Amino acid sequence: MNRDKHISSAFDRDLETIQAQVVKMGGMVEAAITDAAAALEGRDEEAAEQVRRRDQAIDAMEAQINEDAARLIALRAPTATDLRMVLAVMKISASLERVGDYAKNMAKRTNVLAQMPAINGSGMALRRMSQAVNKMLQDALDSYIRRDAELAEDVRQRDLEIDQMYNALFREFLTHMMEDPRNITACMHLHFIAKNIERMGDHATSISEQVIYLVNGEFPDDVRPKSNSIPSDGALLAEN
Repeated sequence: MNRDKHISSAFDRDLETIQAQVVKMGGMVEAAITDAAAALEGRDEEAAEQVRRRDQAIDAMEAQINEDAARLIALRAPTATDLRMVLAVMKISASLERVGDYAKNMAKRTNVLAQMPAINGSGMALRRMSQAVNKMLQDALDSYIRRDAELAEDVRQRDLEIDQMYNALFREFLTHMMEDPRNITACMHLHFIAKNIERMGDHATSISEQVIYLVNGEFPDDVRPKSNSIPSDGALLAEN
């Protein structure tokens, strides 16, 4: 085997290892979303606390992926095409870390909401929204593994549905607040959670756009589909 082939083989092997870490990290994040939503609906403070604790492992996984990717670039001197794959891995892991943070934020607010009167139907509605986002994330990661630009584009289009669900929930929470001022604090926390879930969808969409770039060599040239946003000052207060 000549030197170029050896370097190429070593690069592929190292990249496969990093991609396996991304897949593992994706599974951890998907579990965090599912568990955080279930804890919210069930007002389960212990389950919420477990989600918060497990976020440290997600953060550690991203740090390891970044370290391994940087080492790969330094040691293997990848070509432009290979470098694009490594950078995509780093961006995908960053998106997954942010989704994990939003799941942690859900868990933190669950512990607060558990001490307040329940808002009828809110936990179930937010769980449905989180399930839709989780499916987007699963499909975005599948599209990355399979290099499937069509599936990635399907994920990208589904972000509109998440925006519409968020807008509907915002109006619902606003109605509860107007009907009874005692609901204001709980509904503000629920709104923050809904906004965090909506942003999870944005990150799943970003992952799908990375896949489209990897497959086609360019990002989608059309504007990402978005629903008309609720013009609320409250939305600006959600965690970044």
